[in-house]
Order: sequence, then structure tokens, then C-alpha cells
Amino acid sequence: MNNEFWTTENMPDLSGKIIIVTGGNSGLGYEAVKAFAQKGAEVILASRSVEKGQNAKIEIEKEPFNGKIVVMQLDLQDFASIEKFAENFKQKYKKIDVLLNNAGIMTTPYFKTKDGLEGQIGTNHFGHFKLTGLLLDLIKSTPKSRVVNVSSIAHERGEMYFDNLMFENGTDYTPMKAYGQSKLANLLFTFELQRFFEANNIDSIAVAAHPGVSKTNLAQHMLKKFWIKLLVPVMLLMVQKASIGALPEIRAAVDPSVKGGDYYGPHKRMKGYPVIVGATEEAHSIENAKKLWTISEKLTGVKFSI
Repeated sequence: MNNEFWTTENMPDLSGKIIIVTGGNSGLGYEAVKAFAQKGAEVILASRSVEKGQNAKIEIEKEPFNGKIVVMQLDLQDFASIEKFAENFKQKYKKIDVLLNNAGIMTTPYFKTKDGLEGQIGTNHFGHFKLTGLLLDLIKSTPKSRVVNVSSIAHERGEMYFDNLMFENGTDYTPMKAYGQSKLANLLFTFELQRFFEANNIDSIAVAAHPGVSKTNLAQHMLKKFWIKLLVPVMLLMVQKASIGALPEIRAAVDPSVKGGDYYGPHKRMKGYPVIVGATEEAHSIENAKKLWTISEKLTGVKFSI
């Protein structure tokens, strides 16, 4: 089958693979967990709510699958929760084939995480940065392992506001401005992590993906606005099912042809089959990537070492 029409049918057998999916209880993450489990992987469904995670597992297990699903609690807005997850995971597992940093929030009102970070970048970037760093030893020791970060088309309008990264006290905060910054941060982290792997001869790759415009609960805060509600009938014509929107991150996670630093998205930009797509010049800024990395290590207390 032509790579332009890649689907879950193209996935290799994943028997023996250990895969973590953050935010695996709904939306894109749910679809990814389902696809990996059906191909034989042992999938850690990481969810802020264990109850919602267990409910998702029950739903997935109604269909035939060859793998295993393990629900584990993980709140990316709480560093203590991330540390506990990593500790619990390392007690049970000795490798990670894929860390799919899928979880995210979008265009929320201004709030701070439990550790005082602006909510969107705190969840979407810093939480995943800390998680990746805490699991780095297992990632490094697993041959051909992958870290997949989920970004968004919104990164194209994103800027890094290093002078006021957290929009302190809500100053200059808009939901979309903060979301765009967090999604740009996902890509800066991905490309810098790939350079880290290459510089230290680590047999792992960092890859990114975006879902285009997909029908999930991610846009729940936007849908509360009156003018957005008026546009819903038109928007539905542009939106694809979550099972299709998840294909870029699924392909990035398991396709043998994927290379470090690749970025996958729908072939029709907002919808379609997963192909390699381009990121903005800002996303490839080495200066900003290194600056964000330094800030991330300081704020999360995690050092990426060889």
C-alpha cells in the first residue's frame, strides 16, 4: 500500500513491545492505546483519572486484541504525580519501546498547575519533559526506542514568550496564545531531544506528530463561546474522526520507516492519511530549543544526562 494511505492495517506486529500513552483514556490517546493493544503490545494507559482509564480499558477490551492494557495514574499538572508514575513504572518494567506523549489541554482559561506553572505549557510541555527525563534511563537502554510528542497546527502561530513564559497573573494571557506557545514548545523539545540522542550516540529517536482537526473533547473550552457554537455545523465538515486523527501519532510511534526528527500530520493538512509534514522555522530554532531546554531542566528539576 502506498505510504500516502497508511492506516493501522500497515502497523507491524507489536508483540513484546512496551508502550506508554499519556492521556490514553479518551480521544486520540484512546485510539492509540486500542491500535497498539490490537497489534500485541503491552500498553500502559496513563490517565489522570484511574476510573476513566479503567472505563476506557473495558471499552477497548470489548473488541478482539492480542496485547495487554495496564491503567496507571498520571497527572501531568502535578510533578509529584509524575515522579510517582515514573517510580511505579520502573519498579515493574525494565524497558520502554515507545513513550507517546499524547495528553494535552487546549485553550483553557488562565490557571496554574500545582507547581505554579501556567496551565497549558505546564501540562503540554513541562509535564511531558519531566516524564521523559525521569524515564530516560529506560529509554536509552531500550534499542530502537522512540519518544513521540504530539503538537498541533497551532504551533504555526505560536511564539515563545521567554520574557513572560508563564503569563504571570494572567498578564497578556489569551487561551490561544498560550496554547500556540505550548505546541511550539512540543516541537522545540522534540528536535532538541533528537539532537541529544544523536550527540550521545543513543539508539533512540524523537519524533513529533499532529492530528489535524479531529473530533475529540480537546476543544471543549472553545465550544462554550457563542460565536463558535454558530460555526459548529461548518466546522463538522472539516473535522475527522478521532480514529483517523490518531493515525499520525500511531505511525510516528511504530512505522519502521520513521526517522528521528520526523514530523507527521494529515496529508490534507487538517485531515487525511499520515505523512511527513513541515514545521515552522521557529520550531527549528536551535537557540530557542536550547533556551527552553535549560528552563525546563531548571523548572522540572530533571537533568537529561548520558
